[in-house]
Amino acid sequence: MFTQLTLRNFKAWRERIEIPLAPVTVLLGTNSSGKSSLLQALLLMKQTALSPDRSIHLNFGGDDANDYFNFGHFEDVLTQGASPRQFEIGFKFTQKSIDSKGVNWRIILGGFSANYGMSSLGSPIVQDLQLWMDEEIIADGSFKELWLQDQQALRAIRRDKGAYSISIFDGYKYRHLGKSSDYTPERSIALPTEAIQLVGRWAEDISRDIRSELDDIAYLGPLRRKPERDYVWNKSKPGELGTDGAGFVNALFDSAFHRSKNGEPSEIVEEVSSWLARMGVAERLEARQVGRSSRYEIVVHKDGVVANLRDVGIGISQVLPVLTLAFFAPEGSTILMEEPEIHLHPLAQSVLAELFVEVSRKRRVQFIVETHSEHLFRRLQTLVAKEELSLDDCRMYFVERQGADAILKNLELDEFGRVTQWPDKFFGDALGETREQARLMFERQKRARQA
Repeated sequence: MFTQLTLRNFKAWRERIEIPLAPVTVLLGTNSSGKSSLLQALLLMKQTALSPDRSIHLNFGGDDANDYFNFGHFEDVLTQGASPRQFEIGFKFTQKSIDSKGVNWRIILGGFSANYGMSSLGSPIVQDLQLWMDEEIIADGSFKELWLQDQQALRAIRRDKGAYSISIFDGYKYRHLGKSSDYTPERSIALPTEAIQLVGRWAEDISRDIRSELDDIAYLGPLRRKPERDYVWNKSKPGELGTDGAGFVNALFDSAFHRSKNGEPSEIVEEVSSWLARMGVAERLEARQVGRSSRYEIVVHKDGVVANLRDVGIGISQVLPVLTLAFFAPEGSTILMEEPEIHLHPLAQSVLAELFVEVSRKRRVQFIVETHSEHLFRRLQTLVAKEELSLDDCRMYFVERQGADAILKNLELDEFGRVTQWPDKFFGDALGETREQARLMFERQKRARQA
């Protein structure tokens, strides 16, 4: 799980900012305020880690259909007027695992930070890289005996003529080990073989854990495909649902027709149906084969009527990728979502808050959600008041612009779910609208009496 995101001079985020992240993190704010850039920073690191080119420092995308986002060029990412002409991306994370005997817990606290400049060819290049890891071993699962290894950390700084100076943290300060152009970082998160031989094999462990955390990111964008009447399914399970959620149909077909070890269908169809019912948009979902062909359809049951997905309200097809991804993503994943509430009525938007909280708790899935939904936000407040959501498990932020720069405001809640300090123009001015309606009503009544 990601516990912090750090940005500086990245798009609208000029001043260096460290943003704590929780199991459920909600980003609210006006259009073009900078909310999506927070998600994009993590996507940039994920698509860089997945790049087939080991020598690349950042993969801005655009050349590969599998890229999550096309960032353009260095100038498109760097904040306008930034000085120095460098931007920073960093994050912290935790990973938990248990050994094969189910006895000892392993908890990793790791981090990554890099400053990027522009090379003579116009591509991004690492100027200063820091990787670190703490490892805790909790014996017998009792949390009574704790072994804490010393922090393992390394730093690579670009010097003249493209050489990199490598240092390691000895518990008190960074100790210089050597400098060479052979120590150039790979995909930002790893060192080449020559540098690993200098530092030690633990440098590979740090890179592996960072790569694992990035691999576990799943992303669903704000623009999702309209449904088809039927689909060709080759009986394969998708690796990902795609940024537009198109792969959700394959995940549902796989869940419906591929049996688990005990002969029962996998849980995805059942879970999705359950949440559709809680939202009040359908009673259940069903996947069907069209005759004996290789084509399959999704039908929706509601009020005794069975209808093809194409023939029901658009809201159902738009929320299906959201629900499917919540149960398709492996346990321990981080799901990034933009506008999951699109085309949903207010009640269904509210239930999305319950989905994020319950799935996060049961499946250890982290949700970082960008939304415009007041109903989703209000339900999170209610869950806090009902003591069904801990203040430690949820973070809510409001993003606004001050000129060309993005500003982040922490929406602090008290134990009853109340916001302690409301931002200006947060979800409009409901109280002001009520006052204006009352004023106009009294004016009309006064004119009617005088007529």
